[in-house]
Amino acid sequence: MKANAIRIREYGGPDVLNYEEVDVAEPAEGEVRIRHTAIGLNFIDTYHRSGLYPMEFPAGLGSEAAGVIDAVGPGVTGMNEGDRVVYTGLPPDSYSEVRTFPAQKCVLIPDDVTDEQAAAVFLKGLTAWYLLRRSYPVNQGDAVLLYAAAGGVGLLASQWAKHLGATVIGIVSTSEKAALAKDSGCDHVLMADNPDIPGAVRELTGGEGVAAVYDSIGKDTFFTSLDCLRPHGVMVTFGNASGPVDPFAPAELAKRHSLYVTRPVLFDFIGTHEHLKTAAGELFQVVGNGVVTISVNQRYPLQDAARAHMDLEGRKTTGSTVLIP
Repeated sequence: MKANAIRIREYGGPDVLNYEEVDVAEPAEGEVRIRHTAIGLNFIDTYHRSGLYPMEFPAGLGSEAAGVIDAVGPGVTGMNEGDRVVYTGLPPDSYSEVRTFPAQKCVLIPDDVTDEQAAAVFLKGLTAWYLLRRSYPVNQGDAVLLYAAAGGVGLLASQWAKHLGATVIGIVSTSEKAALAKDSGCDHVLMADNPDIPGAVRELTGGEGVAAVYDSIGKDTFFTSLDCLRPHGVMVTFGNASGPVDPFAPAELAKRHSLYVTRPVLFDFIGTHEHLKTAAGELFQVVGNGVVTISVNQRYPLQDAARAHMDLEGRKTTGSTVLIP
């Protein structure tokens, strides 16, 4: 069948995104075909587009969407035509009206969650889950530092971390985002242009530093983040908004009192369907009981994906953004 999708044939800026008609295959063994109703926009999409994470051309974009199954391939159990599902995974191609995808990478959307909410929360919410529950499991009384606290992951992680009993220090770029971060669970908010973030963090933590830093910025903030940690603290670097982190000497960790650094990847935590269901279950539980609220603050037609990328990279977005086919 034919459907419209975003395709790129070279790396570059948002202008390399093309909206065009493509062929959609019938579902093979273990696959379902999904007619998308809402597509999640994530910063990782810009890494694929720019070539930071290489792909083969022509390539699709997007790693997250919700929709309705309209065809089921051989060998699929537990999912039927008409079921609402959400997924995250590779290869990128969620920027499309319709796609086929492995059923084992999909989960059913609970009745009390809308398609837009599912598409907006799934990748970001699972990211918050592996940050707070697996990379450095937050304990009652911990102080943690969260970059981009008003972004999609940040708003979810700050609410969740507060629920877990942490003192949450958020970093944002504007006063508007500071207010949003405070409303979403941050106990303290620092501005990204503060010339002495480590000093401010230590003042807020009685001189000790934080148990963990969740840093999605990358190159520009790496050593600042290390300087915010308490002895034996954990640096969780999980994004590259300013570029990938440069190589560094392990002695840098020693001289800051035996620090730990991890560079986790979501798909290493949800590699089996059972692990995915466990993670999704924990996520939808905190969404369902109101611990985490989902802010879909921007919506763009799928054909305007380039504009969505420009706004995302220009820090003009807050919360979550969805593309609508």
